[in-house]
Amino acid sequence: MTVRIATYNVRGMKDSVPALVHVITALRADVLCLQEAPGPLHLRGGRAALARACGMRVAAASRLGGVAVLAGPRCRVRHAESRVLRFFTGLQVRALAVAVVEVDGMRLAAGSVHLDLHGAARLRHATEIMSVMRRVSAEHGAAAVVGGDINERAHQPTWRYLAAQLVDCHPAAAAGDGFTFSARSPRMRIDALFAARGTRVVSCACPGAGDGAGGAVSGADLIAASDHLPVVAELGEGG
Repeated sequence: MTVRIATYNVRGMKDSVPALVHVITALRADVLCLQEAPGPLHLRGGRAALARACGMRVAAASRLGGVAVLAGPRCRVRHAESRVLRFFTGLQVRALAVAVVEVDGMRLAAGSVHLDLHGAARLRHATEIMSVMRRVSAEHGAAAVVGGDINERAHQPTWRYLAAQLVDCHPAAAAGDGFTFSARSPRMRIDALFAARGTRVVSCACPGAGDGAGGAVSGADLIAASDHLPVVAELGEGG
Protein backbone atom coordinates (compact mmCIF):
# COMPACT_ATOMS: atom_id res chain seq x y z
CA MET A 1 0.00 0.00 0.00
CA THR A 2 1.37 3.41 -0.96
CA VAL A 3 0.27 7.02 -0.73
CA ARG A 4 0.86 9.48 -3.57
CA ILE A 5 1.91 12.92 -2.39
CA ALA A 6 2.82 15.88 -4.55
CA THR A 7 3.97 19.47 -4.23
CA TYR A 8 3.27 22.25 -6.72
CA ASN A 9 3.83 26.00 -6.90
CA VAL A 10 0.82 27.17 -8.92
CA ARG A 11 1.97 30.79 -9.36
CA GLY A 12 -1.15 32.33 -7.88
CA MET A 13 -3.33 30.67 -10.55
CA LYS A 14 -2.22 33.45 -12.91
CA ASP A 15 -1.79 31.08 -15.84
CA SER A 16 -4.17 28.64 -17.54
CA VAL A 17 -6.51 27.18 -14.93
CA PRO A 18 -7.79 24.43 -17.31
CA ALA A 19 -4.18 23.37 -17.89
CA LEU A 20 -3.54 23.46 -14.13
CA VAL A 21 -6.57 21.24 -13.50
CA HIS A 22 -5.36 18.79 -16.17
CA VAL A 23 -1.91 18.59 -14.57
CA ILE A 24 -3.15 18.14 -11.00
CA THR A 25 -5.75 15.55 -12.02
CA ALA A 26 -3.15 13.57 -13.93
CA LEU A 27 -0.85 13.47 -10.89
CA ARG A 28 -3.42 11.25 -9.12
CA ALA A 29 -2.15 12.54 -5.78
CA ASP A 30 -3.81 11.57 -2.53
CA VAL A 31 -2.20 14.63 -0.92
CA LEU A 32 -1.10 17.82 -2.65
CA CYS A 33 0.99 20.57 -1.07
CA LEU A 34 0.29 23.87 -2.85
CA GLN A 35 2.33 27.07 -2.88
CA GLU A 36 1.14 30.46 -4.14
CA ALA A 37 -2.40 29.15 -3.73
CA PRO A 38 -4.79 32.12 -3.62
CA GLY A 39 -7.65 32.39 -1.15
CA PRO A 40 -11.42 32.70 -1.71
CA LEU A 41 -11.32 36.32 -2.93
CA HIS A 42 -9.36 35.34 -6.03
CA LEU A 43 -11.25 36.06 -9.27
CA ARG A 44 -10.94 32.41 -10.32
CA GLY A 45 -12.24 31.08 -7.01
CA GLY A 46 -8.91 30.36 -5.37
CA ARG A 47 -7.67 27.13 -3.87
CA ALA A 48 -11.11 25.81 -2.90
CA ALA A 49 -12.40 26.09 -6.46
CA LEU A 50 -9.20 24.50 -7.76
CA ALA A 51 -9.55 21.64 -5.30
CA ARG A 52 -13.15 20.97 -6.34
CA ALA A 53 -12.24 21.03 -10.03
CA CYS A 54 -9.55 18.40 -9.35
CA GLY A 55 -11.78 16.13 -7.24
CA MET A 56 -9.99 17.11 -4.01
CA ARG A 57 -10.74 19.28 -0.98
CA VAL A 58 -8.79 21.78 1.08
CA ALA A 59 -7.49 19.96 4.15
CA ALA A 60 -5.40 22.81 5.58
CA ALA A 61 -4.54 26.35 4.51
CA SER A 62 -2.95 29.49 5.83
CA ARG A 63 -4.82 32.77 5.44
CA LEU A 64 -1.44 34.40 4.83
CA GLY A 65 1.54 33.02 2.95
CA GLY A 66 -0.27 31.22 0.12
CA VAL A 67 0.28 27.64 1.30
CA ALA A 68 -2.32 24.87 1.46
CA VAL A 69 -2.70 21.10 1.59
CA LEU A 70 -5.33 19.39 -0.55
CA ALA A 71 -6.67 15.91 0.16
CA GLY A 72 -8.07 13.39 -2.30
CA PRO A 73 -11.04 11.07 -1.86
CA ARG A 74 -8.97 8.26 -0.29
CA CYS A 75 -7.88 10.55 2.57
CA ARG A 76 -9.39 10.96 5.99
CA VAL A 77 -8.31 14.29 7.43
CA ARG A 78 -7.48 13.83 11.13
CA HIS A 79 -6.06 17.25 11.97
CA ALA A 80 -5.28 20.59 10.35
CA GLU A 81 -3.40 23.68 11.44
CA SER A 82 -1.43 26.58 10.03
CA ARG A 83 1.20 28.93 11.34
CA VAL A 84 2.63 32.22 10.16
CA LEU A 85 6.41 32.03 10.42
CA ARG A 86 8.64 34.70 11.91
CA PHE A 87 8.26 37.96 10.05
CA PHE A 88 11.33 39.73 8.69
CA THR A 89 10.98 43.41 7.77
CA GLY A 90 11.08 43.92 4.03
CA LEU A 91 10.41 40.27 3.21
CA GLN A 92 7.20 38.46 2.27
CA VAL A 93 5.03 36.80 4.90
CA ARG A 94 5.78 33.06 4.99
CA ALA A 95 3.64 30.33 6.53
CA LEU A 96 3.23 26.60 7.09
CA ALA A 97 0.02 24.62 6.48
CA VAL A 98 -0.16 21.12 7.96
CA ALA A 99 -2.76 18.38 7.51
CA VAL A 100 -2.67 14.99 9.18
CA VAL A 101 -4.25 12.53 6.77
CA GLU A 102 -4.85 8.79 6.86
CA VAL A 103 -4.95 6.60 3.77
CA ASP A 104 -5.60 2.87 4.18
CA GLY A 105 -4.16 2.97 7.69
CA MET A 106 -1.04 4.96 6.78
CA ARG A 107 -0.95 8.30 8.56
CA LEU A 108 1.02 11.28 7.25
CA ALA A 109 1.53 14.79 8.57
CA ALA A 110 1.89 16.78 5.35
CA GLY A 111 3.34 20.28 5.56
CA SER A 112 3.28 22.76 2.69
CA VAL A 113 5.95 25.48 2.63
CA HIS A 114 7.21 28.27 0.39
CA LEU A 115 10.56 29.53 1.61
CA ASP A 116 11.99 32.97 1.04
CA LEU A 117 14.55 34.22 -1.46
CA HIS A 118 16.61 35.51 1.49
CA GLY A 119 19.01 32.80 2.69
CA ALA A 120 19.02 33.58 6.43
CA ALA A 121 15.22 33.81 6.50
CA ARG A 122 14.95 30.47 4.68
CA LEU A 123 17.10 28.73 7.26
CA ARG A 124 15.31 30.31 10.24
CA HIS A 125 11.94 29.36 8.79
CA ALA A 126 13.11 25.80 8.11
CA THR A 127 13.97 25.35 11.80
CA GLU A 128 10.53 26.69 12.78
CA ILE A 129 8.87 24.34 10.28
CA MET A 130 10.70 21.29 11.60
CA SER A 131 9.78 22.16 15.18
CA VAL A 132 6.09 22.22 14.25
CA MET A 133 6.35 19.09 12.11
CA ARG A 134 8.03 17.12 14.92
CA ARG A 135 5.28 18.15 17.35
CA VAL A 136 2.40 17.35 15.00
CA SER A 137 3.99 14.05 14.01
CA ALA A 138 4.40 12.99 17.65
CA GLU A 139 0.91 14.13 18.73
CA HIS A 140 -0.86 12.29 15.92
CA GLY A 141 1.37 9.27 15.32
CA ALA A 142 2.02 10.40 11.75
CA ALA A 143 5.07 10.32 9.51
CA ALA A 144 6.13 13.86 8.63
CA VAL A 145 6.34 14.93 4.98
CA VAL A 146 7.34 18.44 3.94
CA GLY A 147 6.63 19.56 0.39
CA GLY A 148 7.35 22.90 -1.11
CA ASP A 149 9.19 25.51 -3.07
CA ILE A 150 12.51 25.67 -1.22
CA ASN A 151 13.90 28.49 -3.36
CA GLU A 152 17.38 27.04 -3.23
CA ARG A 153 19.29 24.00 -4.46
CA ALA A 154 20.47 20.79 -2.83
CA HIS A 155 23.99 21.99 -2.00
CA GLN A 156 22.79 25.06 -0.09
CA PRO A 157 22.34 25.35 3.71
CA THR A 158 18.55 25.20 4.12
CA TRP A 159 18.17 22.27 1.75
CA ARG A 160 21.01 20.47 3.53
CA TYR A 161 19.33 21.16 6.87
CA LEU A 162 16.00 19.70 5.71
CA ALA A 163 17.73 16.70 4.14
CA ALA A 164 19.50 16.04 7.45
CA GLN A 165 16.18 16.04 9.34
CA LEU A 166 14.17 14.11 6.73
CA VAL A 167 14.82 12.12 3.55
CA ASP A 168 15.04 14.04 0.27
CA CYS A 169 12.69 11.87 -1.76
CA HIS A 170 14.13 12.45 -5.23
CA PRO A 171 17.64 11.03 -4.72
CA ALA A 172 16.11 8.23 -2.62
CA ALA A 173 14.10 6.91 -5.60
CA ALA A 174 14.80 9.15 -8.53
CA ALA A 175 13.22 9.07 -11.95
CA GLY A 176 14.66 11.70 -14.28
CA ASP A 177 16.73 14.72 -13.29
CA GLY A 178 14.11 16.19 -10.95
CA PHE A 179 14.44 19.71 -12.34
CA THR A 180 11.40 21.83 -11.45
CA PHE A 181 12.17 25.35 -12.64
CA SER A 182 11.36 26.79 -15.01
CA ALA A 183 8.52 24.74 -16.48
CA ARG A 184 9.43 25.97 -19.95
CA SER A 185 13.13 25.17 -19.58
CA PRO A 186 13.74 23.17 -16.38
CA ARG A 187 17.35 23.43 -15.24
CA MET A 188 17.10 23.66 -11.44
CA ARG A 189 15.64 21.48 -8.70
CA ILE A 190 14.21 24.03 -6.26
CA ASP A 191 10.95 22.22 -5.34
CA ALA A 192 11.04 19.03 -3.30
CA LEU A 193 9.41 16.48 -1.04
CA PHE A 194 11.11 15.45 2.20
CA ALA A 195 9.79 12.44 4.14
CA ALA A 196 10.39 11.08 7.63
CA ARG A 197 13.14 8.54 8.05
CA GLY A 198 11.60 5.10 8.16
CA THR A 199 9.23 5.97 5.33
CA ARG A 200 9.72 3.92 2.16
CA VAL A 201 10.17 6.11 -0.90
CA VAL A 202 8.92 4.00 -3.79
CA SER A 203 9.29 6.65 -6.49
CA CYS A 204 9.77 10.37 -6.92
CA ALA A 205 9.64 12.35 -10.16
CA CYS A 206 8.48 15.42 -12.03
CA PRO A 207 5.90 14.83 -14.76
CA GLY A 208 7.43 14.15 -18.14
CA ALA A 209 7.81 11.55 -20.81
CA GLY A 210 8.12 8.08 -19.35
CA ASP A 211 8.73 9.08 -15.73
CA GLY A 212 5.53 7.57 -14.32
CA ALA A 213 4.67 10.73 -12.40
CA GLY A 214 1.61 11.59 -14.42
CA GLY A 215 1.29 9.78 -17.70
CA ALA A 216 -1.51 11.95 -19.07
CA VAL A 217 0.31 15.26 -18.55
CA SER A 218 1.26 17.03 -21.77
CA GLY A 219 4.24 19.31 -22.07
CA ALA A 220 1.94 22.06 -23.31
CA ASP A 221 -0.22 21.81 -20.17
CA LEU A 222 2.83 21.88 -17.89
CA ILE A 223 4.10 25.06 -19.52
CA ALA A 224 0.66 26.68 -19.57
CA ALA A 225 -0.22 25.80 -15.96
CA SER A 226 2.62 27.40 -13.96
CA ASP A 227 6.25 28.46 -14.12
CA HIS A 228 7.16 25.52 -11.84
CA LEU A 229 6.83 21.78 -12.39
CA PRO A 230 5.21 19.61 -9.72
CA VAL A 231 6.98 16.83 -7.84
CA VAL A 232 5.12 13.61 -6.99
CA ALA A 233 6.24 10.69 -4.83
CA GLU A 234 4.84 7.35 -3.81
CA LEU A 235 5.45 6.62 -0.14
CA GLY A 236 4.99 3.43 1.83
CA GLU A 237 5.58 2.28 5.37
CA GLY A 238 8.82 0.68 6.46
CA GLY A 239 11.66 2.29 4.55
